[in-house]
Amino acid sequence: MKTLFGSRRRAGILVLLWIVLVGALASLAPTLEEVENNAGANDPPASSESVQAAELAAREFPRSEGTPAIVVVRGADSSETSAAVDRIAASINGAKADNPSIAAVVTADRDGSGSLRTTDGTSEMVVVSLTGNPTDESFQDTVGTLRDLVGEAAGPADAAVTGPAGIATDTVEVFRSGDKILLLGTILLVAIILMVIYRSPVLVVVALAGVGVAMRLAETVGAMMADAGWFDISSQTASIMTVLLFGVGTDYALIVVARYREALAAESERSAAMMRALRGVSESILSSVTTIVLAMLALLVAVSPALRGFGPYLALGVASMGLVAFTFTPALMLLFGGKLFWPSTIQAASGRVGGKVWERVANLVDRSPKAVLASTLLGLLVMTAGLAGYRESFDFISGFRIDTQSESGQNMIADAFGAGEIAPSTVYVTAPVGTPSPDWNEITRHLADVDGVARLTGSPTVSADGTTAAFEVTFTDNPYSPAALDRIETLASVAQSAADTAGIDNARVLVGGESAHAADIRSALDRDNWVVAALVLLIVAAVLALLLRSVLAPLYLVGTLVLSFTATLGLTTFITVTVLGDAGIGNRVAVYVFVFLVALGVDYTIFLMSRYRQELSTHPSRAALRVALTRTGGVISSAGVILAATFAVLTTQPIRELFQFGLAMAIGILLDTFVVRPLLVPAIMRLLGDKALWPTVPQPTHERDPDVELSGV
Repeated sequence: MKTLFGSRRRAGILVLLWIVLVGALASLAPTLEEVENNAGANDPPASSESVQAAELAAREFPRSEGTPAIVVVRGADSSETSAAVDRIAASINGAKADNPSIAAVVTADRDGSGSLRTTDGTSEMVVVSLTGNPTDESFQDTVGTLRDLVGEAAGPADAAVTGPAGIATDTVEVFRSGDKILLLGTILLVAIILMVIYRSPVLVVVALAGVGVAMRLAETVGAMMADAGWFDISSQTASIMTVLLFGVGTDYALIVVARYREALAAESERSAAMMRALRGVSESILSSVTTIVLAMLALLVAVSPALRGFGPYLALGVASMGLVAFTFTPALMLLFGGKLFWPSTIQAASGRVGGKVWERVANLVDRSPKAVLASTLLGLLVMTAGLAGYRESFDFISGFRIDTQSESGQNMIADAFGAGEIAPSTVYVTAPVGTPSPDWNEITRHLADVDGVARLTGSPTVSADGTTAAFEVTFTDNPYSPAALDRIETLASVAQSAADTAGIDNARVLVGGESAHAADIRSALDRDNWVVAALVLLIVAAVLALLLRSVLAPLYLVGTLVLSFTATLGLTTFITVTVLGDAGIGNRVAVYVFVFLVALGVDYTIFLMSRYRQELSTHPSRAALRVALTRTGGVISSAGVILAATFAVLTTQPIRELFQFGLAMAIGILLDTFVVRPLLVPAIMRLLGDKALWPTVPQPTHERDPDVELSGV
């Protein structure tokens, strides 16, 4: 440690080395935008039946036309609609020469099945097939051109472009518009809060510089690893990385600065004070980094691609932030020397090591632990009651928090044709080779009788070799509703029985489409939620046991984390679903909140408990708790406010999942900061007394009077 921080000159060399390292990596690595991959971010596991159905469809029913864009048109009467459709079709066909990506245009008159036009003729759909990759910018430009053509040709009729092509384009645009304000909003908010806390622009620069170096390190190394195929980085993961590093990075800076201030009161030489400060916080920060990194890596046990891809990049980011917090940030602090606390002085800064508010909180817990415990438990349980309204949503389009053509178009389709027309399902039945003339109509009759099925579209489509038939099934309800997802298994079972009845022995049945896709995601998440949660709790308990040398403490500390999570999710559900009217909680929000809230929430408990264990060397347990709570109260509350604020920035994002995640994290961190850590946990410890760290027994080597020690706080 002396090699790094033994003098101001050495600190300057260390800062310079960091700048050179990050600059060199940035020159070698691709940009994050070049390696971002959103394909598959919302897919079920590769072994899922819906994925197998999609592969079967591509193999047996190849479509050269590409990705469909659905133009839905609604007029005041049938003649207005018909005229608008004619103009739109002519306009699109006329643009084919300049837009080779437009492969085919199908109207109700050409289709002939009657499924593209309502019976009264006031609404009609036009299917436009587009070639190319939906994630490519050229494809999105084509959709933009298509929308311009439709808008100009529709006349007085209402028209919107939706379908897979429209949805893919809107998804990219929604994420792109959200990313523009996320970084700037986070920097501005954190800078303002840090300025209020530190009252020193120099310290604000130091904290933000540390975050910037860690973020650049994580982005460059992450981009190189993603480019090499080690893991994928999605736009959503990159957004969360931004707020995570700003929150965690400023937290670590606050902890180091607070201990440095304390050390300056005992050490006049700045380098010696910094080394003393780092020795004091090294165990707690290392435990914090370890907990968060392992919690992120725990997502690798998930079978859901979205969860598996979420952890490695975030773990890399937190590890980078931990490395910066132990090296670059302290070195930069020493480099500024006596100007670090400007316009204040080092002498004045060294005196600010606690707060009267937290001394009063500590005294309250010390005097009335039972009352504090009962009131905090009651409050958390009341918040947990909000889970009565909890339901998950698998409707990705309804999660856009801004108006999009794809959502408008889907609503028009649902109103005119029925909710099930948004995304029909397809049942694939494959007969063994050699089966004589399968009676596909028998299967059609059975599928049509399933509850919740509105209709089957025409006759089944049969593959070229005659062994596989595809039955398009339209539901009466929203294809993303729980009832529709439950119906997938019923369809498969009915098709299997019907195949047996029709004499097709050993038939293979698969169900594809959006409902089957969502049902497989739900099944995977049902498994992952429990497995990931159990593993994260085991990791946290193990870290706490090693840090505190205790068997009992991890049990009640983990219990408080779980209660904090249920209260957070309950209050978030009440606000977003019950009050704001969201269709449900995003299907991955709960597990994300659990992992992050447990991993980050335990940080503040680690800082408190680590300080408590240090104070046990000079105080009996009751006095040590008072001193630890008072000494850590100010810095932890400041850190909690910053971390909550950075996650709250996600509520500005136009995606439901990010909005709900940001809101839940802000609520949960504030609960941990101002309820669980300063009230609930200390109340439990006060009641347990010397058994709080069982089997470790406090044995002070020499005692100091806590009232005298805190008199200057």
